[in-house]
Amino acid sequence: MSATKVRAKNVDATEETLEALDRTDKAILRLLQRDASLSNVALAAKVHLSPPACLRRVERLKRLGLIDKVVALLSPRAVGAGMLVMIGVVLDRSTPDSFAAFEKAAAKVSGCMECHVVTGEFDYFMLVRTRDNDSFNRLHAEQLLYLPGVRQVRSFMVLRNVLSTTELPLAV
Repeated sequence: MSATKVRAKNVDATEETLEALDRTDKAILRLLQRDASLSNVALAAKVHLSPPACLRRVERLKRLGLIDKVVALLSPRAVGAGMLVMIGVVLDRSTPDSFAAFEKAAAKVSGCMECHVVTGEFDYFMLVRTRDNDSFNRLHAEQLLYLPGVRQVRSFMVLRNVLSTTELPLAV
């Protein structure tokens, strides 16, 4: 085991943790970001470790909080959610209560993939997936217009996906 301190499970990774990673740890993280379905044997071969050593490293990376979860990314079109809409939201008031009420309600919006508090012209940006224009119009009329504390909703339909990744950059 390297000199990296093993921390309690679910602890957020810090800069100190990232600096303690060696080249092999970073290679494992890069490979798993691209394809988490790699078997331990295949992953071990790619990073030039024995399978038991590789598994120990992956488990350590999980304990350190660097691997949050492993998921399957579905094809949006294949599951009837091919339209992506970015939605800018402005609230009536900027109070803790109004933010909390909005966030609780936004988490229940059908097809909401992400919701972020932002700076600038909007208070929030939401990413919503829906089947098509008609289904988005229904979502807008039945859910978005009724979100608490909302003064303005501006929708931006994505015409073409130029780049979309789940891979986070890792310094070499």
